[in-house]
Amino acid sequence: MPKVTIVILNYNGQGFLEKFLPSVIQHSQGHEIIVADNASTDTSVKFLNQTYPYIHLIQLPHNGGFTGGYNEALKQVQATYYILLNSDIEVTPNWVNPIIDLMEVNPKIAACQPKMRDYYKHAYFEYAGAAGGYIDWLGYPFCRGRIFDTWEEDTGQYDDTKEIFWATGACMFVRADVFHELGGFDTKFFAHMEEIDLCWRMKNAGYQIYYSSASTVYHVGGGTLHKSNPRKTFLNYRNGLAMMYKNLPTNQLFTTIFLRLVLDGVSSIKFLLAGSFKDIWAILKAHFAFYAMIPKLERKSPKQLKDIYPKSIVLDYFLRGKKRFGEL
Repeated sequence: MPKVTIVILNYNGQGFLEKFLPSVIQHSQGHEIIVADNASTDTSVKFLNQTYPYIHLIQLPHNGGFTGGYNEALKQVQATYYILLNSDIEVTPNWVNPIIDLMEVNPKIAACQPKMRDYYKHAYFEYAGAAGGYIDWLGYPFCRGRIFDTWEEDTGQYDDTKEIFWATGACMFVRADVFHELGGFDTKFFAHMEEIDLCWRMKNAGYQIYYSSASTVYHVGGGTLHKSNPRKTFLNYRNGLAMMYKNLPTNQLFTTIFLRLVLDGVSSIKFLLAGSFKDIWAILKAHFAFYAMIPKLERKSPKQLKDIYPKSIVLDYFLRGKKRFGEL
């Protein structure tokens, strides 16, 4: 059984595979690479078969999104560690071993991420994970190096190895046995926020999530669904509520979700001022979709976790002007 298997989930991403797969092959020698195709309708499969016939290709029968695609693919993958890698990421020399070494030393680490920088602006952190993810008490995620629409330049301020709250799904190193023990990603999410939900469940189960700056990758971001797309707005708002419902302790659950619903409504004003009426409709649909999801959502012994940010990142950023992680 391979110790490390890199699994790239592809959906109509031939252009990204052409551009970034060579760097993965070049800098991942000794590790198995698998591409799981999520029922693409472009010529990705033909391209892979013709250009990289030696790479194991898993062809999924339908597009199950990020969650269903990875869950189905990983049922067919035997390894000690999975590296879940977006197709729009450029890796760098020695990007694998430092994180695997860290996880080998500390068996409590269930997931870990590298330093995530922007492919187009190499000196800056990237939106999807930056230098490790956190969450505030109302369920709003943010990162070291990126809070809402402010990206920090990487000047070495996060050159460390540190426990975090969540690791980005764009480049997630994960223990295979823990992934399967916890049922993998929640397929009801389809895409977005699923890695935060998984990390939260890992922490509730007593595991740790880490970031290591010893590994660096560069991410394009928005390769499948741009962050300004109303579909993404819908998934982020719906899944954020579902994630809190699943993982918050009972004594916090209803008050916190009620306040979150109110703040979600307030956030619609931003879209209103921008004339983004499709996003407002997406938020409204997300709330009703969340209500419909509640009977299907599982709560498995949520705990009071100490590393949730106890303040509101929304108020800190928009009212108090705290734009950088170091100012919190």
